[in-house]
Amino acid sequence: MDKVFIEGLEVDTVIGAYDWERGIRQCLRLDLTFGWDIRPAAADDLLDKALDYAAVAAVIDRFAQAARFELVETFAERLAAELMETFGIPWMRLRVTKPGVHPRARGMGVEIERSSS
Repeated sequence: MDKVFIEGLEVDTVIGAYDWERGIRQCLRLDLTFGWDIRPAAADDLLDKALDYAAVAAVIDRFAQAARFELVETFAERLAAELMETFGIPWMRLRVTKPGVHPRARGMGVEIERSSS
């Protein structure tokens, strides 16, 4: 299986369980890997046969702008479902890092893998 990835995409969203977090936007860093057959796009050198990174990033941005979750786990699960449905992605891995959660860690978060089968 071929893989397409987006690494280190930063989005601002409302995320957190504490009252003070509910009134601010915080940065999440996303690392995504998608199972995707690149051969049709490569054969004809056509964007419409590829997984369009810009279109994926635009959906992620819209999702993050509208999201209001307490848990990073919920953000990850719902975003994965949205991307798989929107683009027909058969498999993906999503890592969501919330920087600044702990003073001795660069970030904390979750990593999930989902498939359509």
